[in-house]
Amino acid sequence: MPTEKISIATEAGYELSGALEMPTGLQRGVALFAHCFTCTKQSKAAVEVTRALAREGIATLRFDFTGLGASEGEFGRAGFASDINDLIASAGALCERFGDGILLVGHSLGGAAVLAAAHRMPKGKVAAVATIGAPSDVTHVLHNLKGDLDAIEREGEGEVAIGGRPFKLSKQFLDATRDVDLLGQVEALRVPLMFCHAPTDQIVGIEHAGKLFDAAKHPKSFISLAGADHLLTDPADADFAARVIASWAQRYMPMKEDWPMPEEGVIACTGHGKFGTEVHTVSHRFVADEPRSYGGDDTGPTPYDLLGAALGTCTAMTMKMYAEYKGLPLEGVSVHVTHERDHARDCDHCTEEEVTSKVQALNRAITIRGDELDEQARVKLMEIADKCPVHRTLEGKLHIHTEEAA
Repeated sequence: MPTEKISIATEAGYELSGALEMPTGLQRGVALFAHCFTCTKQSKAAVEVTRALAREGIATLRFDFTGLGASEGEFGRAGFASDINDLIASAGALCERFGDGILLVGHSLGGAAVLAAAHRMPKGKVAAVATIGAPSDVTHVLHNLKGDLDAIEREGEGEVAIGGRPFKLSKQFLDATRDVDLLGQVEALRVPLMFCHAPTDQIVGIEHAGKLFDAAKHPKSFISLAGADHLLTDPADADFAARVIASWAQRYMPMKEDWPMPEEGVIACTGHGKFGTEVHTVSHRFVADEPRSYGGDDTGPTPYDLLGAALGTCTAMTMKMYAEYKGLPLEGVSVHVTHERDHARDCDHCTEEEVTSKVQALNRAITIRGDELDEQARVKLMEIADKCPVHRTLEGKLHIHTEEAA
């Protein structure tokens, strides 16, 4: 999926570094992701979750909080209040570009930050909020600090270690972290809320999710990330969380682009990737793309994949339909279709003109499953394969009429 590098200006006068993950196909929503404490926008969870949301059609911005990653500012003097300001500034940039009604998603302390930020943002800016492994009180983060906090209180600043990394923190940082009534802010929120948490989380216990859920007003939801660790180091856990959040958020997020669903036929609409194209039928949608080796994002089947799929699925359906009509003990059919671009050189039924030019072919290998099928039934089923409607269309006199639509 295409990733845009963007900068967000803050009221404090410095720039935040962001990465905007755009859907390959059409866009149906916008989200802002807040990373965990002392992490960056390049943390595994941040990258996996934002890209998974983009695959679901939600353009998602992740950014580095003040003083972290590539963002300007001093982390040790910022504190939780600065994180909230960073989120408000980033949300404002998204709303200015895409319109109001965005989804806020936060991981760990970032989850607490999006809840607090949503409490301060004007009505209508936020469509919904989802958290992953969020603490119910911001002071929980202080338990992860290795250092003399009393000395920082006395002297105004001092050194600590967080996750084995050295940081210099100020008394202002500690005060701002302690002076937050998160549960009170959650209780006052009037937006849909989802809390995702692993029962086995060893850093922020599951009891925190319980307190947040109890404080929240409806509509509210809880999703168990069973087996996941706090940092979502397994990409499958991050992908699962993102898919659930994206599906849940559909109910509350307005469409950011028109999705034309035809009354008949198929509509193909270019999206945000280089080749990514949204395909719409009367009742279904998916993305077609090209592989990375061709400059695409590899987020969907190629046009020739779809051509092969059309022949393969029609073949399988036709054979199954015939077997059911005749009462044949067919257990299943597997059709493998490949595309050959220069078939003329070994084509025994090609004309002389075709032999000297490139002739394309679709090769179809069919596996028929059914131990009780006799040889006569198998031969007949193979004959029926050539009678599928798509086969007849491809080998018939096919004309394509093209015009510019009004």
